[in-house]
This record gives sequence, C-alpha cells and structure tokens, in this order.
Amino acid sequence: MKGEIIKKVLFTGEYITLGQFLKKVDLIDSGSDAKHFLSFQRVYVNAEEENRRGRKLRNQDQVKIGNETWLLVNEN
Repeated sequence: MKGEIIKKVLFTGEYITLGQFLKKVDLIDSGSDAKHFLSFQRVYVNAEEENRRGRKLRNQDQVKIGNETWLLVNEN
C-alpha cells in the first residue's frame, strides 16, 4: 500500500515462531496467550491468513495485524 509504514523486527537464529513474534512486539504478555490472541485477531503472514502460533517466521517475512505491518529482519 502506498505510504504504509512497515516496522522492522530484529531476531537472531534461523527463525522465530509467530507466538514469539507476538510477544516480541508486545501484543501478548506470554507465549501461552498466543492461541487466544490468534483465535480472535486476524493475522497475515506474507499476505496469507495465519492462525498457527508455531508458524515459523524467517528473514524478510511480513506480518500484518490490523493496520500495522512488520518486516522480520535476521540480525545474523
């Protein structure tokens, strides 16, 4: 989208899970909250709807929730 702000999220390792991502960006307090969050909130990974908290997110993946979009960037 034109003019859309994309926030970068840095991580180390090969991937992080969607549950870890949600915690990292302060949308949930603990990993156990991920399943509940995903049951009522639409989350898109690379423009495809996703509801698995264990979904592996890798370098350059984009996560969109509501009007916010994040770009995953591997620090390695």
